[in-house]
Amino acid sequence: MEFKVSKELIAELEKHIAEKNDKELAVLMNDMHHADIAEILDELDFEDATYIFKVLDSDQTAEILLELEDDLRENILSRLSPKEIAEELDELDTNDAADIIAELSQEIKAEVINELMDVEHAKDIVDLLRYDENSAGGLMGKELVKVNENWNVLTCVKEMRIQAENVSRVHSIYVVDDENRLKGRLSLKDLLTTSTKTQISDIYIRKLNFVNVDTDDVEVARIMQKYDLEAIPVVDELGRLVGRITIDDIVDVIKEEADKDYQMAAGITQDIETNDSIVELIRARLPWLLIGFVIEIIASFVLKDNERAFEKYTTLIIFVPLLSATAGNIGVQASAIVVQGLANGTLKEFSSNYFSKEITVSMVSGTIISLLLLVYHSLMYQQYLVGFAISISMIVVILFAATLGTLVPLFLHKNKIDPAIATGPFITTSNDVFGIMLYFWVAKLILGF
Repeated sequence: MEFKVSKELIAELEKHIAEKNDKELAVLMNDMHHADIAEILDELDFEDATYIFKVLDSDQTAEILLELEDDLRENILSRLSPKEIAEELDELDTNDAADIIAELSQEIKAEVINELMDVEHAKDIVDLLRYDENSAGGLMGKELVKVNENWNVLTCVKEMRIQAENVSRVHSIYVVDDENRLKGRLSLKDLLTTSTKTQISDIYIRKLNFVNVDTDDVEVARIMQKYDLEAIPVVDELGRLVGRITIDDIVDVIKEEADKDYQMAAGITQDIETNDSIVELIRARLPWLLIGFVIEIIASFVLKDNERAFEKYTTLIIFVPLLSATAGNIGVQASAIVVQGLANGTLKEFSSNYFSKEITVSMVSGTIISLLLLVYHSLMYQQYLVGFAISISMIVVILFAATLGTLVPLFLHKNKIDPAIATGPFITTSNDVFGIMLYFWVAKLILGF
């Protein structure tokens, strides 16, 4: 059953905190998962959350740190000494420890690193800090199991036992040469069913997926998703094995990318959270609103230039909102599918086959909508030529919206701009202006006003 924070639990915790009853607090939270404890701490005020954090053991609180909201983690860390922070980091994998250290000030960062008990652990963390956080190097951990291709099976097993002590989960056994260059991977089944005198070079699997330290994190996620990998090795510029990325790290990348795309599609220009300040929220949301405002002003001029048409054919103005909404929906649908294809790798560049398919779908959809509109207009107003003009205009505008929704994300992607920006206000506001212009242009050709 999924854990949920209750008012009764919060009240009980606050009671123990007020009474300084550390023993009861520890007993109450001893069997809880670290993610559940983090959820509880996020519900408490900073003082109470920090109090509970200091009551718990470092092997428990280290994992909790990773699950906390950014502002609470920052607040708790600010109340810990460099030695206390180092004790937490000694319990974490190198990549998780590096992520937390990266959030500290330069002064505190140096003090914390000096306080780390395990020198090798400290060296690995420092090494990870030099990589961009959005690269494979910034995602990887140093904990892995590797064997030399020149060892035999017996030596390999002995060395693996030593290495596995520092690895929480062994997803793969990697094979390297004397220069630490990645050569392949070792099957556990082959290792267990082969003579102890057999050379590793005779049984290891040479074909495996890997990424470079500079590979973008989103690309790493795409590769792991495509090949259904639980972990992937990372090599440097010389092909040397320097770390591995596990699926739990990639889940975070996928979530962050999805959040960013969702916000961008909604016209939000930067990453925000519900607990951000009013100023930050306004700064993220106002730019697209202003752009939309300007574009809609332009659309109003188009309407003004066709005032005479409204006087003669009054129903033209009635269907402008319907036209804008339909074109906007068609454009957003088309762009959303393209952006999805670019994200999961099923669409890498312009495809005439896909473009033809999208235009066909839009043509059929537009024809059905236009026929319904023609029937409705004819029954309601008995102005058959005007109804015909509006219906034909609808088809033209829908085809334009589909074309724009398909090509714009591809153009943005080709020019290294996040195509998710094309799935929201960009498409809808563009369709408003160009759609209305096309609407009156087609109507004018048919009605001659």
